[in-house]
Amino acid sequence: MKLFFKIIFRELYHLFKSKKSRAFLWLVLKLGDKKRYQPCQVKYSRYYFSIPDALSFVWQIKEIFVDESYAFTTQEASPIIYVCGANVGVDCLYFKENYPQARIKAFEADPQIVKYLKNNLITNQCKAVEVIAKAVWVHNEGIEMQLEGADGGSIFGEGNKVTVESTRLKTWLLQESSIDMLKMDIEGAEVSVLEDCGKALEKVSNLFVEYHAYTKQPQALHKLISILSAAGFRYYVQEAIPRKKPLVNHQYRNQQVMDLQLNIYAYRLK
Repeated sequence: MKLFFKIIFRELYHLFKSKKSRAFLWLVLKLGDKKRYQPCQVKYSRYYFSIPDALSFVWQIKEIFVDESYAFTTQEASPIIYVCGANVGVDCLYFKENYPQARIKAFEADPQIVKYLKNNLITNQCKAVEVIAKAVWVHNEGIEMQLEGADGGSIFGEGNKVTVESTRLKTWLLQESSIDMLKMDIEGAEVSVLEDCGKALEKVSNLFVEYHAYTKQPQALHKLISILSAAGFRYYVQEAIPRKKPLVNHQYRNQQVMDLQLNIYAYRLK
């Protein structure tokens, strides 16, 4: 019984311990009854956002501001940060809050989401962020994607697809002397893009990649781990979405498209 209360109170403590956590709880209460894909405006902490979807936004706030999943250490006064899959700009604002002199390149494939991204950066006076309205990919010739309307647009998405502009990430990385942080959440394109980057990844000090396995595509986690190892990274793998009884339930509940989603953190030991 003591252990039970210890666990419960520990969770409550974590939920209320910081101003950002309390602001997150208020955000959940405020947006909890919002239907999906209903554009709205919302305030979190000192930031004002225009958003296309409440649910995806709430979990971005939780992951980025509350859990600080993208925090990294650097000795650079003006770290170079690449954000692949910038969505509405939550990660850009987090990086600028914690690394004020950072120079950020923010890539976003969905033309409609780019409008939210640019608006949120302007509204919150977030400067030194270059927005590239293209999908990071292995060439510059465009790519077909299913645009989901929030944060789930993917080359493997089901339904109608449109062609969006693309840009080869490797070319961008090779132009830099070093990259302090590379954040990649590109809904299934990550293995192909990182494989194409090859030795250019040796310029990167810290890397976050969200790995997605789509049910109609071969799983490629082994390839991703091999790419990170070859580039000299240590890595840490974290379950992004838990799946109960995985030997029985071969897919996520209410999710027919993906059967595995992981957060992978890669870094170099000093």
